[in-house]
Amino acid sequence: MQSTLNPDSYETEDPDAWYFLQPGTRIEDYIIESTLGGGGFSSVYLARQFADQQWVVLKEYLPRRLAHRTWGNLVIPNSSETRTLFIVGRKRFLEEAMVLTKFRHTSIVEVLNFFEANSTVYLVMTYEYGKILGDYLREKKGPMSEVFIRRVFPSLLEGVKCIHNQGYLHLDIKPHNILIRQGGEPLLLDFGAVQPYPTSGPPKPGKVSTPGFSPIEQYIDAHAVGPWSDLYAVGASMRMCLDGKLPPSAKARAQKDTLTPAVKSFRYKYSASLLQIIDSAMAMNPKDRPQSAQEMISALKF
Repeated sequence: MQSTLNPDSYETEDPDAWYFLQPGTRIEDYIIESTLGGGGFSSVYLARQFADQQWVVLKEYLPRRLAHRTWGNLVIPNSSETRTLFIVGRKRFLEEAMVLTKFRHTSIVEVLNFFEANSTVYLVMTYEYGKILGDYLREKKGPMSEVFIRRVFPSLLEGVKCIHNQGYLHLDIKPHNILIRQGGEPLLLDFGAVQPYPTSGPPKPGKVSTPGFSPIEQYIDAHAVGPWSDLYAVGASMRMCLDGKLPPSAKARAQKDTLTPAVKSFRYKYSASLLQIIDSAMAMNPKDRPQSAQEMISALKF
């Protein structure tokens, strides 16, 4: 979803290239232009809508550990043993698409369409120009200004509030899932870990956790996740904007907390109010964090 990615820079000699659809491939009403990226569960493409030539992002369910692409671009399980997991994952991918259609906010990626083809599922989203925050922090190798932080994160939190108000949690907020558009407006991406809140049933199996950004309750099944879980991730993302470093994982902090509070580490570089917000959001005890996105938004206002 980054405009900084050059479609011509995709190298077909990449050993993982066979996982991706080739440029010019037509899937339903869309034509693949280039590969934007891919992970363990999906491949992401820049595509063109055939009818009106509109640029879109196409996300394809293809879990490399469970399935592979065959002739005719069919996606099939690797074995009879992985078939059940593949089908369950495909169902969840489709659920992600249906959930995303419920969110309408300028800080949340917009889903235009979703459909089944090639024995898998495709998610069609708007193509936005910008830069992934995680990439920007890595390249900059220095702190972001307080003006930048106070501009980006209240808008991001408005999107998070929209998700919570619809009865869901994102559970994978991190700099690599935040696109910064022209003018500094953020866009929250990747809803693969989303789950309902509150839930009356058992916890969703296989909680997603990202070291540095996931709170302790995403590592321990006995701990309930809630809006405070997403706010920990927002606080950790803000903390990374201060020094460009990955925060220590909550799991490590639970054993021995070596994270120096922001109010102490950055007291001469940022306002005390901003540092206090970050520290409270990253509290190990969920009860010590802000309990709603609105609470954090209000605290971030100048």
